[in-house]
Amino acid sequence: MKTDIQIAQETEALRITEIAEKAGIEEKFVEPYGFTKAKIDYNILEERKNEPDGKVVLVTAISPTPAGEGKTTTTVGLADAMQRIGKKTMVALREPSLGPVFGIKGGAAGGGYAQVIPMEDINLHFTGDMHAIGAANNLLAAMLDNHIQQGNSLGIDPRRITWKRCVDMNDRQLRFITDGLGGRVNGTPREDGFDITVASEIMAILCLANNIDDLKERLSRIVVGYTYNEEPVTAGQLKAHGAMAALLKDALKPNLVQTLEHTPALIHGGPFANIAHGCNSVMATKTAMKLADYVITEAGFGADLGAEKFLDIKCRMAGIKPSAVVIVATVRALKHHGGVQKADLQEENLQALEAGLPNLLQHVENITQVYGLPAVVAINRFPTDTEAELALVEEKCKELGVNVALSEVWGKGGEGGISLAEEVVRLCEQPSDFQYSYDLDMTIEEKIKAIAKRIYHAKHVIIQPPAMKELRKLESLGFDKLPICMAKTQYSFSDDQTLLGAPQGWTLQVREIRVSAGAGFIVCLTGNIMTMPGLPKKPAAENIDVDSRGVISGLF
Repeated sequence: MKTDIQIAQETEALRITEIAEKAGIEEKFVEPYGFTKAKIDYNILEERKNEPDGKVVLVTAISPTPAGEGKTTTTVGLADAMQRIGKKTMVALREPSLGPVFGIKGGAAGGGYAQVIPMEDINLHFTGDMHAIGAANNLLAAMLDNHIQQGNSLGIDPRRITWKRCVDMNDRQLRFITDGLGGRVNGTPREDGFDITVASEIMAILCLANNIDDLKERLSRIVVGYTYNEEPVTAGQLKAHGAMAALLKDALKPNLVQTLEHTPALIHGGPFANIAHGCNSVMATKTAMKLADYVITEAGFGADLGAEKFLDIKCRMAGIKPSAVVIVATVRALKHHGGVQKADLQEENLQALEAGLPNLLQHVENITQVYGLPAVVAINRFPTDTEAELALVEEKCKELGVNVALSEVWGKGGEGGISLAEEVVRLCEQPSDFQYSYDLDMTIEEKIKAIAKRIYHAKHVIIQPPAMKELRKLESLGFDKLPICMAKTQYSFSDDQTLLGAPQGWTLQVREIRVSAGAGFIVCLTGNIMTMPGLPKKPAAENIDVDSRGVISGLF
């Protein structure tokens, strides 16, 4: 069986200028990066501001499992299927982080015959966006420490610095460090640490900015720490935002590539969904909406994380209203939620499947009843799935008024997603009453509890004393009207990754609260979530290589 990278390398890509022409992008807005990728000038949005918007379809999933769900694969395959049935369609995806690429998760370019290409470039350096974000992040860190070194006229308390440096790699050694050692000329000694680049607030800002002026304004609002008098210090006060915006001016432009079936795709931005808001950029989504009748986009991890943040944060800030939602699941993953070990998932087990189905059904119920959006369940079919198992999933979903469509895009490309595409088109014509899961005028505590109880189905919420102290501080500083970005394990509705299915009667523990004033949300950290992952015992990097011709192998 061919690997993902072999399939991608055997596909003859069209020149990116042809893809741009197919998408209806004028040559003056296309900045090629080689033959198969390009930047799209964001001025295209200003020129087309009076043109109608296409419909947005969100692809999300059940809570992730080691069995895999295939959300990106389904997103790409659905777009190809939409193209096959004559719909002008674009894909809008996030850029992969090097951390997961070299770690355990792998890349994020789809799989099988439903991929975006060139997958090697997309999964590695691509057009340099990640490096630009890291440079802007670390410039701010350098200017912050230099301000303290050069007299500290703002009165910054080195013990209250909240801004970290970043690197786009899983490197647990950098989580907690002491720097500024070696004497007076080498800085002020203090405890410090690194985040992974995709967890940087700069990434969230880039993905939520509407234009370069908005980007610069958001950068200026970043809170980097506090003074001895407990007043917040911003990047604007350090006069760093102009230079940071200069570093990011090209990174703000969406990246144009193509699927294996030459459907135009915009890939831009990559915030983690269990730490940040987990969606591709507003610029890319809005550009796609001006170019296509249907925009197929995805949000990271399960619907309780990526979809909740897409709907409550991104849609709210950008004024986007999705027309339909696709919830991806596999029979194998549902059996895992029902207690079956990974090695036994290929065997028919209706009892375990029924035990795991509440995870899917709770996601479905959240989308249709909390958010008021039409939805379809896409079963990413595996050869070991039995007819009885598929029938059980369909029966339970129909009890909630939601149809099930089999997706076979991994093996068949767009052809394997036609039934899903037809259902999506039908849903897009249905009336809907889209609403958010909470109101911005609620208190911070009320918003946290709304997400915990309405989306996670927690029974109780405990905000631990240090977090409550910070909450009160943020309220006093006027940050109480911001949306909430929950940082939680992706593997469970709860904050405990071992609680599979749809746990009931549990208590959410909020251990830390911090403000991302530039991004425009409040981050609540729960459980043992970390902003710098580590590599596994056997990193994916061990299997990646390049030959004498420059051909890369081992990516997936």
